[in-house]
Amino acid sequence: MSKISALEVTLLGKVVGTITHLPGDQSIFAFDEAYIADENRPTLSLSFHDTFGGLITELRPAHTRLPPFFSNLLPEGALRRYLAARAGVKEVREFPLLGILGEDLPGAVIVRPIGGERWPEEGGHHERNDEDHAMRFSLAGVQLKFSAVMEDAGGLTVPASGAGGDWIIKLPSATYKGVPENEFSMMEIARRIGIDVPEIKLIPSDSILGLPHGVEDVGGDVFAIKRFDRGHNGERIHIEDFAQIFSVYPDRKYERANYRNLAEVIWTETGAPGITEFVRRLVFNALIGNADMHLKNWSLIYPNGHTPMLAPAYDFVSTVPYIEDEKMALNFSSSSSKQFAKLDIEALRRFANKVGAPEKMIVDAVEETRTRFDDVWRSERKNLPLSNNVISAIEKHRSKLVL
Repeated sequence: MSKISALEVTLLGKVVGTITHLPGDQSIFAFDEAYIADENRPTLSLSFHDTFGGLITELRPAHTRLPPFFSNLLPEGALRRYLAARAGVKEVREFPLLGILGEDLPGAVIVRPIGGERWPEEGGHHERNDEDHAMRFSLAGVQLKFSAVMEDAGGLTVPASGAGGDWIIKLPSATYKGVPENEFSMMEIARRIGIDVPEIKLIPSDSILGLPHGVEDVGGDVFAIKRFDRGHNGERIHIEDFAQIFSVYPDRKYERANYRNLAEVIWTETGAPGITEFVRRLVFNALIGNADMHLKNWSLIYPNGHTPMLAPAYDFVSTVPYIEDEKMALNFSSSSSKQFAKLDIEALRRFANKVGAPEKMIVDAVEETRTRFDDVWRSERKNLPLSNNVISAIEKHRSKLVL
């Protein structure tokens, strides 16, 4: 089999374009002419739109890595290392990784070698096995996450192909104790104060079948969240995170943009519902001390393939029990610091004015979120699976805030 040099990109069943591998380990994405001509084409990414909403078709090649939109479809950290090793490719070589993992990417994008060929093996000692369920797990994130389906009995099973699962399972951290319980609790509190949260579960790890070798005996409970990029019948729903929107590579997800930049896009694209929900989440994560709300932890979703909405919430974890960091992941705006303690009503008023959103709408969302959080926290913190250390860390953090 000749070495594959081009990948076809489809979105919601339509050919969008081609990623071609060039000499010097470069790759370039080019839109399909029919996609360009289609006035009713589905939206691939806001990053490919100019200031007037037109499609940007003059694109540059990327070296070793893929262009940022596609790079952000691939997993990070431990999961990428695991999958690259199983596939027999170097983890920095993103073109072959996308070719291997492209059947089950986040959202509705599917990437396949042109002509339907399978990717050739690299290195004789790495044999690819069609029964290896881990080959197509490709959800981005630094924790090990696996696509899974819910069985009738209520257990979770990792599908053999890795494709078509409608849950994400997040295993316990080897470094920090109680992260699944922490995330479950923070997401449940967020739901109770009115934030859009998918269905979540906290389940014993021994109820999960088919985990890859080496991670079966994780012990403890596992956090599971229903995928919002999959419909009731398994249909794919397109999403993109803000690293993709801003054309930022995953390793720069703490840079190149601030919360005001996110808010400006959300206000422009989704109006009052989106910006109100954004402010709720921003304030909530400040209150719980989540210092990890970077660009990849915010996403837009395209339910009809064209019009974006703010995607449901995910990755809400109080980080202050584990890392003494009183700074947000991103600057609040271009002229402000990351300090949680400096996030107050006046700062949010200025924020609203710079974004162009109605000041009263923003302030009302802040006040409502703060009041609801304090009420739910007081009544429910002891009923959630949180250790005393986590509760104490959150309360200590909360006492430092002006909000």
